[in-house]
Amino acid sequence: IFLSLTFFSLNRKKMNLKSERRGIHVDQSELLCKKGCGYYGNPAWQGFCSKCWREEYHKARQKQIQEDWELAERLQREEEEAYASSQSTQGAQSLTFSKFEEKKTNEKTRKVTTVKKFFTASSRTGAKKAEIQEAKAPSPSINRQASIETDRVSKEFIEFLKTYHKPGQDIYKQCKLFLDTMNHKRDLSIEEQSECAQDFYQNVAEKLQTRWKVPPEKVEKAMDQIEKYIMTRQYKYVFCPETTDDEKKDLAVQKRIRALHWVTPQMLCVPVNEEIPEVSDMVVKAITDIIEMDSKRVPRDKLACITKCSKHIFNAIKITKNEPASADDFLPTLIYIVLKGNPPRLQSNIQYITRFCNPSRLMTGEDGYYFTNLCCAVAFIEKLDAQSLNLSQEDFDRFMTGQTSPKKQESDSFSPDVCLGVKQMYKNLDLLSQLNGRQERIVNEAKKLEKDLIDWTDGITKEVQDIVEKYPLEIKPKSQALAAIDSENVENDKLPPPLQPQVYAG
Repeated sequence: IFLSLTFFSLNRKKMNLKSERRGIHVDQSELLCKKGCGYYGNPAWQGFCSKCWREEYHKARQKQIQEDWELAERLQREEEEAYASSQSTQGAQSLTFSKFEEKKTNEKTRKVTTVKKFFTASSRTGAKKAEIQEAKAPSPSINRQASIETDRVSKEFIEFLKTYHKPGQDIYKQCKLFLDTMNHKRDLSIEEQSECAQDFYQNVAEKLQTRWKVPPEKVEKAMDQIEKYIMTRQYKYVFCPETTDDEKKDLAVQKRIRALHWVTPQMLCVPVNEEIPEVSDMVVKAITDIIEMDSKRVPRDKLACITKCSKHIFNAIKITKNEPASADDFLPTLIYIVLKGNPPRLQSNIQYITRFCNPSRLMTGEDGYYFTNLCCAVAFIEKLDAQSLNLSQEDFDRFMTGQTSPKKQESDSFSPDVCLGVKQMYKNLDLLSQLNGRQERIVNEAKKLEKDLIDWTDGITKEVQDIVEKYPLEIKPKSQALAAIDSENVENDKLPPPLQPQVYAG
């Protein structure tokens, strides 16, 4: 028993050291909301789930509004005191200054009141009534010529709602009202538009369950179709808008991934053997799925690409190890896939999903789990350093600047605590170096053979020319043709006639 416990303790310490060395280990608790609600968190929400993040966001906004109110009241008091102390000045000047300050105060109060109305729950009913009045006017954006995909999605949405009968009509009206409202709120920030979308999802889901008594399984399907219909029409305006720095973040991540092109699977302790054909196919499919995410317009479809990519990763690990993959194996492999694929507009896609996806998908289920891992992978890539890869800072800097690449090390120079992956990496580099030497020798021999063939051809040509010059070919004129034996001999008439047969008398 003592030996078993000792062996278990050593293995546990070894696993912990390996996790600390590669710096990629993430516990399940680290993926959950840090407020402890049990849902998945997100680095874009500062570790909170969407629900807790909205609560914290509202608290921060309310605090800011309160500070604005206090600032406005203090300015008002200072202006009143200044006005009282300036009574000795001329009445006209005092009146003009008072009107100017009153107008300035009213403008500040109006801005603060507008912000407070938008973020206060009690004022949402009045705001929705105002939105209904604004929605009565036809919107030029809604009436514009829709694209082929938008028309297809709209027809599919209408056909889907027909199965809901009366609730389907109300759902369609709510969606049209929301689209009209969003068209009137183009000047709002992307965070405020995201807040409107999240409120709409929540209100429609509550109505489906309470007012229209729709079963839970049908509620989920309805919310998927609602999200698809709405975000297909809003994609052009809310994906990577010009008012945000999403494009700047995309370029920074893309440049960072390109600078990390030298990172090998062994450095990340990736348990995937791409020499196995099936594993190689899974890796290619995973990269294809993560790249395909950018071509989708609906947040749910983008999440589906992430989920398919993750499942291919799990299958690749399972085939390599002949056992089910663990979370500690999945995250390093996902980081490797992102580095190898370098998906386009990665940050924009993550922000788009975070802002406008149905929050129930991001908070629970496999979609939420895989999406949270992708966010962790991107965060790790942005902060990846020499310690994470078990490299010296000098080597890391040289690799990042492109001055050199990972080279072979002698087996005697390895320290005892170097993992097997690093040793295997240098062994593979040694093999590649040998193959490179063989290839160079083959190329040199091929060039030599080519030169020998050219020299042999030139030598044969010269010999032929010398022989021709030494023994020139003389062509004599054509002699007169001989007459045929059976032809008539016109010119030789004096020749004796042919011998006649003689009769022999015996």
